[in-house]
Amino acid sequence: MTAKDETNPVSVEVDGGVAQVRLNRPDKLNALDHSMFHGLVDVGQSLATDESVRAVVLAGAGRAFCAGLDFSQFAQMSQSSGAEVIVVGDTRLGGARALGQQAVRVWSQLQVPVIAAVHGVAFGGGLQVALGADIRIVAPTAELSVMEIVWGLIPDMAGTQLLPELVGRDVAKELTFTGRKVRGDEAARLGLATRTADDPISTATELAREIAQHDRNALREAKKLLDMAGRVDLAEGLDAEQDSVAGLLADPGFAAAVRARLDSVKPRR
Repeated sequence: MTAKDETNPVSVEVDGGVAQVRLNRPDKLNALDHSMFHGLVDVGQSLATDESVRAVVLAGAGRAFCAGLDFSQFAQMSQSSGAEVIVVGDTRLGGARALGQQAVRVWSQLQVPVIAAVHGVAFGGGLQVALGADIRIVAPTAELSVMEIVWGLIPDMAGTQLLPELVGRDVAKELTFTGRKVRGDEAARLGLATRTADDPISTATELAREIAQHDRNALREAKKLLDMAGRVDLAEGLDAEQDSVAGLLADPGFAAAVRARLDSVKPRR
């Protein structure tokens, strides 16, 4: 087990194949600043190279998942040309060059499932971070909002590209144009949330532990193929599916999984 560092803006602890990642500015409702953006990218990239990890739970410490961009960042942006405070690198991560976008896209680059556990609020950039996960478990009382419009902005952390796929283009527009707050139960109906749970962190952890029991290579290939669906030509997707299963059939993990499964279903005498 690796211990989490409580002093970092994003902490991580790995136990039993499950990585617990926490946005760790609870006194600020985990509001996003440059240190938080860098922390999300750094932790995501470090987990991508950790072969012991089979599932990730992404949550917020304290009373909320993430209240969005730190107010100090808005003040800085209003006093500059705007572009001066947007950090854009020379390399892309998951298609993204801007630091804020990379803080979201880094989770799609992990080869294992990432589950966001949302309680309290997930506003603006905080919601976009949750959208970067594969699965979102949300408290019924949580509040989510595509809030950028009230600040005279647009979702710029990949939200414009992720929202329509999850909720449909028209609902994505309505949420973006209004900035209205959506409770967790409505979020589940709209597709913003996968499902609700009174204790989303515990539920997400239980789900992550269930997932972590399965072969890491199979999880990797399943995530890759599901992320390709609808984004590539059907023939390309079908060919990729066959390539993946051929590779898994030749992997020792397949034989081990078959033996374990057969042993588990053998009739008792």
